[in-house]
Amino acid sequence: MKEILREIGMIARALDSISNIEFKEFDLTKGQYLYLVRICENPGIIQEQLLELIKVDRSTATRAIQKLETNGFVEKKEDLNNKKIKKLFPTEKGKAVYPFIIRENDHSNLIALDGFSEKEAETAFSLLQRIRKNVEKDWELVKKGNKRTY
Repeated sequence: MKEILREIGMIARALDSISNIEFKEFDLTKGQYLYLVRICENPGIIQEQLLELIKVDRSTATRAIQKLETNGFVEKKEDLNNKKIKKLFPTEKGKAVYPFIIRENDHSNLIALDGFSEKEAETAFSLLQRIRKNVEKDWELVKKGNKRTY
């Protein structure tokens, strides 16, 4: 039973490795595709919302966003009402790569769920959502500087 997080980790690392190799031709590396997808799906998102969606720390998100901006995939625009707020938008280059990333994601889902019935796939999804929600509680706690008790 305690090996479930190792299995989830192995799956995540394998898929991330595949994606990093496949997206290298687009000059997307080290998980940057995750940020680009969320920005394409949520144009005008601010960095704080983005890191909540992806579950990363601020410095990791800042580096990835800067690299995406430098490589012309995203751009920052000032909020019209508050100049301190920078909204993130995909550029034409970013929008052009987005469908390829989604096709890769759809393919990976098909491979991962090969041999599963529709009911099994729905159950797996539901259980993984529950696991994520449980883990998010600790993520929020630790993110705010607190310590977990073991």
